[in-house]
Amino acid sequence: MRALIDTHVLLWWLSDDKRLSPRHRTVIADSDNEVFVSAVTVAEISIKASLGKLTAPGGLVQTIAHEGFSALPLTADHAEALRELPWHHRDPFDRMLVAQASVEQFPLLSSDARLGQYAVEIVA
Repeated sequence: MRALIDTHVLLWWLSDDKRLSPRHRTVIADSDNEVFVSAVTVAEISIKASLGKLTAPGGLVQTIAHEGFSALPLTADHAEALRELPWHHRDPFDRMLVAQASVEQFPLLSSDARLGQYAVEIVA
């Protein structure tokens, strides 16, 4: 399986948070799966950490690579797909992740029930 990880799921994985679902733990831990972290997620964490809205590890890019995640850049195709997304969700970071999951045809690892309104597979 190739999948895209939502920001909160990544943070829960990195902190071994009990809110991480057993399904998410299984998918991420399975070395047969390729789990992607979007540049959008790195930007969201960096922005929110700089504003004091969350605590995140420094050296995030290196941590992501060390954990075995693959990087997914935000491309022009991803950005263009935002135009066609319905406004089920107003968070720009989540909308970009949905657009990426849609274009790449990746399931999205997320606990955000609102994302289920989009035409992408959500692994909860």
